Amino acid sequence: MTEILSLAADNLLSPIVLSFALGLGAALAKSDLSIPEAAAKALSIYLLFAIGFKGGVSVADHGVDLTLGLSLVAGVVLSALLPLIAFALLRAISRMDSLNAAAVAGHYGSISIVTFVAASSILESRGIGSEGYMVAVAAAMEAPAILAALWLVSRGEGGGRMDPGLYREIMLNGSIVLLLGAFAIGWITGPEGLAQIDSFIVAPFKGVLCLFLLDMGLVAGRGMKKGRDALGTGSLVFGIAMPLIGGAAGLLAALALGLSTGGTVLLMTLSASASYIAVPAAMRVALPEANPSIYLTLSLGVTFPFNLTLGIPIYLAAAQALTGG
Repeated sequence: MTEILSLAADNLLSPIVLSFALGLGAALAKSDLSIPEAAAKALSIYLLFAIGFKGGVSVADHGVDLTLGLSLVAGVVLSALLPLIAFALLRAISRMDSLNAAAVAGHYGSISIVTFVAASSILESRGIGSEGYMVAVAAAMEAPAILAALWLVSRGEGGGRMDPGLYREIMLNGSIVLLLGAFAIGWITGPEGLAQIDSFIVAPFKGVLCLFLLDMGLVAGRGMKKGRDALGTGSLVFGIAMPLIGGAAGLLAALALGLSTGGTVLLMTLSASASYIAVPAAMRVALPEANPSIYLTLSLGVTFPFNLTLGIPIYLAAAQALTGG
């Protein structure tokens, strides 16, 4: 426990978390601080390209093995099963109806790439290496959760619709295309390619991440003000309990795969995170009757801050204790 509190304290005082706190506080205080939408999009494009490229370089440097394929399978399985757990938990501890519970559940099987990037940054600052192909695992965990949410709705009276073009839209989501495309470029060009653009994607990375999390804090604060009336105590408890359940599932999978300490932390983080980009976009198309204030407030206003401040230190401490790293 002492180790977790120490890691959490260090994390809370990091520029990354404090940038998020600044944005959150500014939004709750009704400040007019804002980051232009075009600038925020540019920051997200940079982060996705940088993390994907560096992941591809890591694979090129260390080679491909059976663990990569098994990790992809594990990611898909986790993404499909975690929404079922989330749905059952929500229905048990809250008064949320089945339609909104299914929509929320889909967010908790998918992933937050920003949480993944934050965890990667913390590992890097502590000199802890990880498997580069975890970027590919992150991309593989987007779609199965959405399909699981739609399956949950189809079992009830929610009437969710599976548009024939929805799956294609999910797979061609800009974040997935950019992440996998940058991963492929890094894999093809290898360390030599990284050396050519090192000054662009390595040195500025943490500074750009701080600005992006400032914007995320602003978005989260505004969402919390809009969605707080739609949530009960049970839903808020879910927003903190579900990441811990997902993290535990990711830990078991990582231990079974024999991942490194860093890889274990990243798989736990992916399993514990909740989407607030790809899944909300899919839910607006497939489940237009679901209330966005509920699923966005839970994923971005509750689970994201929890993971950023306390969750990642917990996952790191657990991984170090069980992998010996």
